[in-house]
Amino acid sequence: MLDKLAFLEDKYIDLSKKISDPDVISNQPVWTKLVKEHAELEPIVEKYKAFKQSEESLAEAKEILYDKSADEELREMAKMEIGEMEEKIGEYREELRILLLPKDPNDDKNVIVEIRAGAGGDEAGLFAAVLFRMYTRYAEDRGWKVEMMSVNETGVGGYKEVVFMIRGKGAYSKLKFESGVHRVQRIPTTESGGRIHTSTATVAVLPEVDDVDFQLNMNDVRVDVFRSSGAGGQSVNTTDSAVRVTHVPTGLVVSCQDEKSQLSNKEKALTILKARLLDQAIQEQNAEVAENRKSQIGTGDRSERIRTYNYPQGRVTDHRINVTIYKLDSFLEGDIEEMIQALITSDQADKLKEMQQ
Repeated sequence: MLDKLAFLEDKYIDLSKKISDPDVISNQPVWTKLVKEHAELEPIVEKYKAFKQSEESLAEAKEILYDKSADEELREMAKMEIGEMEEKIGEYREELRILLLPKDPNDDKNVIVEIRAGAGGDEAGLFAAVLFRMYTRYAEDRGWKVEMMSVNETGVGGYKEVVFMIRGKGAYSKLKFESGVHRVQRIPTTESGGRIHTSTATVAVLPEVDDVDFQLNMNDVRVDVFRSSGAGGQSVNTTDSAVRVTHVPTGLVVSCQDEKSQLSNKEKALTILKARLLDQAIQEQNAEVAENRKSQIGTGDRSERIRTYNYPQGRVTDHRINVTIYKLDSFLEGDIEEMIQALITSDQADKLKEMQQ
């Protein structure tokens, strides 16, 4: 590990020189790439410097402690410093191990979130609306922007399906573990007998796709236009502005009808299609690895129930990491950071174990 850290420090110093070079600055694409690489290395290098400084302080304190001619009070102070430095160095080692873990290339990207009602009829649609509100509140609290992509309402205040984009640095790194089946247990307002009903909704979190990451062959895509249905103002449902795109090789279909402009609907539909196609390719590549993973975190497996929201008990339980939080009301208002951090920590622990095997 120390050899790798020394190598990264040298690389950081070299990059610092390059991004200050006028010849490099004049080539903006190259300079931008180097600046990004420099910024990614900075937290590792800064932590490594602090680690080395602590090791030097530890060595100096030990030298004083074992110096028989040193003042007794000074030696006692050195003894205390040794304990503090050893503890600090241990903490730095763990932090550096985590910083050296392979980074998910999608972590800094915007995300497309798809929520679909599952089992439970109207209650499932209402629960999908609750999840939509939860994620949009979380995004807004972090200063991220939310953009609607596609909506299919149930007519009773719920959603059969809602697709939206969250734009913000690190959005995918925070929300990628939300993919899966979410289950709710509550008494519906229409239930006179007070019985608890169980409903589900599925969540899919997809990183926004750059054209560099994925090239969509438009020859494989069929585009159909049709008249929008449902509420939407004067011109939305009186013109053929709705768009349906079909990826012929895979059969994937995406429809968008929320914008008045046919072009806008087409762009949104293609954005969703590209994200789904890339996600499908990644899922297939990772299928074998995912089967061998003890934890479902990070596998993106949407066939498994990942979380239960229990209204009578006021709790939220994530079944992958066996964590329960007893503040359901605030959780559903977007206060989900505690759970997200627990999932990230668990994933990091799993990756560290894999590195040590």
